[in-house]
Amino acid sequence: MKILNIIGPGRLGKSLARLAQQSGRFQIGGVYARSAEHITDAITFIGAGEFCSALDQLPVADLYLLAVPDGAIENVAIELAACHIVKAGNVVFHSSGVSEAALLAPLQDSGAYLASVHPAFSFADPALAVASFNAIPCALEGDPLAYDILQDFVLALGGKPFTLVKGGKAAYHAALTMAANYLVTLADLSLKTAKMAGIESDIAQSLILNLMQQTLSNIRVLGPAAALTGPIVRGDEATIEKHLSVIKDATILRCYQSMGQATIDLAADHLSKPKQAALHQRLA
Repeated sequence: MKILNIIGPGRLGKSLARLAQQSGRFQIGGVYARSAEHITDAITFIGAGEFCSALDQLPVADLYLLAVPDGAIENVAIELAACHIVKAGNVVFHSSGVSEAALLAPLQDSGAYLASVHPAFSFADPALAVASFNAIPCALEGDPLAYDILQDFVLALGGKPFTLVKGGKAAYHAALTMAANYLVTLADLSLKTAKMAGIESDIAQSLILNLMQQTLSNIRVLGPAAALTGPIVRGDEATIEKHLSVIKDATILRCYQSMGQATIDLAADHLSKPKQAALHQRLA
């Protein structure tokens, strides 16, 4: 059984620690945070772990998880390196979505394998996260020598590990941001546009969100191009012109135009070159 030390037991850190402990394949060693209250709360939630009020109190371990904010990763790595507790062959990894394992470079001389693991999942509520963490994709990046251990770690949590190409972390996180955050924004803009039609809020919610859910299901089954419907894939300039004429909000208009331009490219197999050019011009 491998021992895992937790540095920064916030919502993500303590969720992963509890999943690891519950797996029976990993044992939680030390738990360290700046606040004694946070350490105590985390140990209670995890159901295991040794209270460590300083980094140099962390016990001998196989893995070290730095679940701290991105801006703190490098400084914590410097402090951890100064303690000389990380040994050759250990795996030290952080959980940032956008930052690479290079932030752990201060630990390079220790001989440890440095990496990052990012679950594409929301840890807003740790108890709910632990209960629903099943087959969640988890991105691995960094030293390939760490991958075997980290793949076992992710599988023990109930996740599905996959690796990113070198330098691919930022693009990976941008993709998640568009898929999750911008989907929320798109729903908000769609609801605001529905309000322009005088549709009551509860009806608009049902109308827009049900359509989004149906579309997501179609994308899952058919893929984006085959799931595409609407005026652009039909080359219907007249309908697009009517849309543009009634959208008075500048932000919504810019989003409609830019998303429309991208949709023309997605629908290219269904449109002649002249029609594509005409649609691009209409949405310019």
